[in-house]
Amino acid sequence: MELKVTRGAGPPVSAQQVEIVERKGKGHPDTLCDKAAEELSVRLSEYYIENFGAVQHHNVDKVLLVGGQSNAKFGGGDVIEPIYLLLSGRAVDVVNRDYEKQVPVGKFAVEHTREWLHKDLPHLDVNSDVIIDYKIRAGSTDLVGNFDVSQDVPRANDTSFGVAFAPFSDTERIVLEAEELLNTPKVKKQWPQIGEDIKIMGTRVDNMIHVQVATAIISTETKDADEYMNVMQAVKDQVLDLAVKITDHEVDVSVNTADSYDDDLYYLTVTGTSAEHGDDGQVGRGNRANGLITPYRPMTLEAAAGKNPVSHVGKTYNVAAREIVERVVKEHSDVSQVYCYMVSKIGAPITEPQAVNVELYGECDVDAIKKSVESISEEVIAKLPDVWKGFVKRKYQLW
Repeated sequence: MELKVTRGAGPPVSAQQVEIVERKGKGHPDTLCDKAAEELSVRLSEYYIENFGAVQHHNVDKVLLVGGQSNAKFGGGDVIEPIYLLLSGRAVDVVNRDYEKQVPVGKFAVEHTREWLHKDLPHLDVNSDVIIDYKIRAGSTDLVGNFDVSQDVPRANDTSFGVAFAPFSDTERIVLEAEELLNTPKVKKQWPQIGEDIKIMGTRVDNMIHVQVATAIISTETKDADEYMNVMQAVKDQVLDLAVKITDHEVDVSVNTADSYDDDLYYLTVTGTSAEHGDDGQVGRGNRANGLITPYRPMTLEAAAGKNPVSHVGKTYNVAAREIVERVVKEHSDVSQVYCYMVSKIGAPITEPQAVNVELYGECDVDAIKKSVESISEEVIAKLPDVWKGFVKRKYQLW
């Protein structure tokens, strides 16, 4: 393994003049696709362990959502054309030709998806507002064979890379925590009009942070335009109150700026998600594995959700890189920012990446802490054969 600890070039993000950060909330069509993929992977893994003693090969990381059509209006509305959700990918459905224990992949794809959708989108009628379909087939012989090779350390299921950075900037924290706050049970109880589809864009220019919030408002919970505008003010106040606890920068918040009250244009939804009327979704088009979209940071296009948790490095390396950077920042206060890049080689043990690069920023003496950073990296990588347990327990944020 080539492990390089180097000094990063240029100023850290917090010292740059411009920063852009985005998060697509739990009800956004892209995020729904990510969760659909990962929930199916978790449910399959649970079944594999229970019935066969080990997770079997699967990659169910291809999910497509086709938006429906609705007629939302103050105090009411209905879904005219249902949302269409297609789960696809590859999964072992028979182990050792034991057809009496054939894996009910289709049942999990439909019924388990319906169960969590009902919890996450309480205004969505899962029996009529959405069609859940699946096209899941067996994996290719070479990849399944690579997965099944009997050894203590799994072999990489792909040649891909993971990245991570720490710590989060003020802008990143505001964007992430604002969406999480607006989707808490406490806020929903106080303001039931707020739907789950909340997208937040944070833009910092010098010392000014502008937060743009797009939040779906539930029509059946909102009686008229006056109540709608009250909710807009409540959303703005919630985000501002949060922001002042995080940053000393000046913060400005705008909510649903596409509205035009004079033209009776409001962001109303029946179900709480824009997926009900024309907005589509797909795995991997939304948040990266740390929950954010950060063009001023290193990112990977890998979609972590739905990939097998044992050997698909497009999933496991993102989590490992995150643990490395978080530990480095925690143990070395003179490091103002740290990046980690990890790349695999298909067929090689997952504990033997092709290369690992940890970049350090700040006033730190790179040579003085190099050994410590190397030790942290090696410890995290050595634990990779057991990381799958955390995925099955939903321990890690993946979108």
